[in-house]
Amino acid sequence: MATERPLPPPQLRGAESGRELSHPGGRCRPGSGSLQISNQHNAGASTLEPTFFKMAEVDVNLDHVIPTTIIPTYWAKLLVAFVSFVCFAHSYDGDFVFDDSEAIVNNKDLRAETPLGDLWHHDFWGSKLSSNTSHKSYRPLTVLTFRINYYLSGGFYPVSFHIVNILLHCSISVLMVDVFSILFGGLQYNSKGRRLNLAPKSSLLAALFFAVHPVHTECVAGIVGRADLLGALFFLLSFLGYCQAFRESNKEGTQFSTFWVLLSILLSAIAMLCKEQGITVLGFNAVFDALVISKLNILEIVQKSIGWLKNGGLLFRLTLLVFGGATILYIRWRIMGTGPPAFTEVDNPASFAESIFVRAINYNYYYSLNAWLLLCPWWLCFDWSMGCIPLIKSISDWRIIALAALWFCLIGLICQALCSEDSHKRRILTLGLGFLIIPFLPASNLFFRVGFVIAERVIYLPSIGYCVLLTYGFGLLSKHTKKKKLIAATVLGILLINMVRCITRCSQWRNEDLLFTSALSVCPLNAKVHYNIGKNLADKGDQIAAIRYYREAVRLNPKYVHAMNNLGNILKERNELQEAEELLSLAVQIQPDFAAAWMNLGIVQNSMRRFGEAEQSYWTAIKYRRKYPDCYYNLGRLYADLNRPLDALNAWRNATFLKPEHTLAWNNMIILLDNTGNLAQAEAVGREALELIPNDHSIMFSLANVLGKSQKYKESEALFLKAIKANPNAASYHGNLAVLYHRWGNFDLAKKYYEVSLKLDPLAPGTKENYNLLKRKLEQLQTNSV
Repeated sequence: MATERPLPPPQLRGAESGRELSHPGGRCRPGSGSLQISNQHNAGASTLEPTFFKMAEVDVNLDHVIPTTIIPTYWAKLLVAFVSFVCFAHSYDGDFVFDDSEAIVNNKDLRAETPLGDLWHHDFWGSKLSSNTSHKSYRPLTVLTFRINYYLSGGFYPVSFHIVNILLHCSISVLMVDVFSILFGGLQYNSKGRRLNLAPKSSLLAALFFAVHPVHTECVAGIVGRADLLGALFFLLSFLGYCQAFRESNKEGTQFSTFWVLLSILLSAIAMLCKEQGITVLGFNAVFDALVISKLNILEIVQKSIGWLKNGGLLFRLTLLVFGGATILYIRWRIMGTGPPAFTEVDNPASFAESIFVRAINYNYYYSLNAWLLLCPWWLCFDWSMGCIPLIKSISDWRIIALAALWFCLIGLICQALCSEDSHKRRILTLGLGFLIIPFLPASNLFFRVGFVIAERVIYLPSIGYCVLLTYGFGLLSKHTKKKKLIAATVLGILLINMVRCITRCSQWRNEDLLFTSALSVCPLNAKVHYNIGKNLADKGDQIAAIRYYREAVRLNPKYVHAMNNLGNILKERNELQEAEELLSLAVQIQPDFAAAWMNLGIVQNSMRRFGEAEQSYWTAIKYRRKYPDCYYNLGRLYADLNRPLDALNAWRNATFLKPEHTLAWNNMIILLDNTGNLAQAEAVGREALELIPNDHSIMFSLANVLGKSQKYKESEALFLKAIKANPNAASYHGNLAVLYHRWGNFDLAKKYYEVSLKLDPLAPGTKENYNLLKRKLEQLQTNSV
């Protein structure tokens, strides 16, 4: 690279580096040598200053938006970190909500008793990848961070989980300053290998747009969004690592470090082990290499498709990227069991449409809605499935306008990116579109079916491209208009509005009540929203309100078997057995392998005293879910009602084998053996249960009764007292301890505990009679003593 010496006479010298860029205006000063890697096709000495100026043109146009000279990078990063923290800090003390329950609270992979090696064979939700029900979401590194959170916090305390998510987003936002400085200003390193920021204003503004975008709330405030955060973090590290490969140059061309290229590929593999989208960084690195490092003009490539192959360095690096990506994908495919995940029509109805036209037009409509969420993130919803977005089935549907507008804008941007004479403009638009499109490809339904209609979390990485285009657009607008203050006010207004929206949206993610209720105004036709609200109400005991929401969910989606199952359960508890049976029968008719619905149908049939049908329903449930302890428990209850004690004991034993902490099954075995006079066997079962569940007061109570009948009074007394300490308000515990003292001859203590029991439950069966017997006994003893 030829440079100009600062001393007279002004002549050009070859292979000398006598100056360093100081600011966008192109002024030079004596200093250390530097390396420029830009998109200019003519990097000769006569065009060096215009080249620098063009690379920083956006910054010049943003003078009225960021009215400062050169902003030190560390101050810019501190500002971005502070703003991003303010936006999402309000979520730090939120609950586990929505998918957090399955991915974290109910995920056995987080617990210490699960071997660490199992994480590499299980999906994100803790299921075996080889299972037919697995979603094949392979994110072991994300699950590992959850496990570390669980270990350090000493249990499922959501605060520590939320804090990690907030800090991750702040870190990513800080990294965005470096990423945007490369996207807007290109690569230039000084002689010490330090990269120079040629676009400090535009990189700061774009990073602020990214840091405060409300569409990121799901990733930050929803703990399962950590997969997207970690995937994005390593995506960016992989990109920055790839840029590090180009820090040396000579007259023949740019030199690169194979080590950094391979490290970038390794980081992309780590990104993919956090979230599937991470692998797409290899595609973006290839685009960046072609445009910025190798200075290729895409339009010229199309016209002269063979000429670029002469660039051996580019070809070698692309080969490394392709080979690395193919290897990573093959290994992941093998781990997944070489089979795609199984999704249902309610997850992604467009992908099940028979007509290719209907599928294509709805996919494109989904793309336009994703674009709208980036442009106007006011209507946000935790779930966009289940009728939230009705299918477009005809060309006459007015929603066609949305996808037409999307492609009109995209084609316009693509034409500018390909055909503009300004190489700086071509580079920024192409990289912006690359960031917008490439990370979104796994969610596009183009290569495989995905399990959602729209998911705000998958827009986390594509929003980087949006921020590039938005910042560049404001730069152009500021250049061609005289109303500079209006532009500055608009930018400030967008940032403030987005910050407010982030804070309010974080509030909605603090608990499920607020989250689900907020979705009603966005997706009133979404059956899953009504289902989740109903489930929350049912958990709180408000059955009447829950029934209303469950009925609405079934009305909106007549095939919503989970809503039918839950509604049938509530109706069963309210003794509305006929409607409960109809709903559950319909559910298993729609989904014959729905084991929970078969079990609940059996419970209803048992309550209706149709024992034969109930038994058949239970066995059908076990057929579809072999490891189903609750179903074995209910089957045991059926056999006990039919006076088949051996069958009942076998069923309950199966339940405890599959679920050793199944308290109800253990208790029923003890009680059944006690009632049939098998005291020794009942005692053995009780002791076995107590070893497995040492702090369960109900098992202590049952075993204490057996020991009392076996005249092991001292041991029985100790268990009764321990059970009462654990559950002091149980009238039966006090009453049975009184009976023990009554038998033991300790009448004063018996009287005391009878009175406590009657105070807690004046209508306790048998207690009042036993108390009267004790009083007569005491009166008789008193008379005899006189």
